[in-house]
Amino acid sequence: MSIDRKAAIAAYKERKTAVGIYVVRCAATGEAWIGQALDLEKVPNRIWFTLRQGGHPCRSLQATWNAHGSAGLSFAECERLDEEEMSYVRDALLKERMLHWLSELKAEAI
Repeated sequence: MSIDRKAAIAAYKERKTAVGIYVVRCAATGEAWIGQALDLEKVPNRIWFTLRQGGHPCRSLQATWNAHGSAGLSFAECERLDEEEMSYVRDALLKERMLHWLSELKAEAI
């Protein structure tokens, strides 16, 4: 394995992840879905992949995807949490903030 490849792998493993709350919105219907993630950068790919495959666990989101396609949906971050939080505090804070955003945006949980 080359030194550059080893350095790239090491840098990837040491990167900081963005923990937080996200929203998926449908422009045509105005619907919104809220979720939480330990790595916000990976979430859009996971969501779009499961929707394309027709197997997303949120049936209403899948139905909207089937009706309007990828062009009808958008992904956005609602809030990022502080990286320094301990895992048990972080998990409780994620739940609390997700409930806030569900209420704020009158959305459905993913």
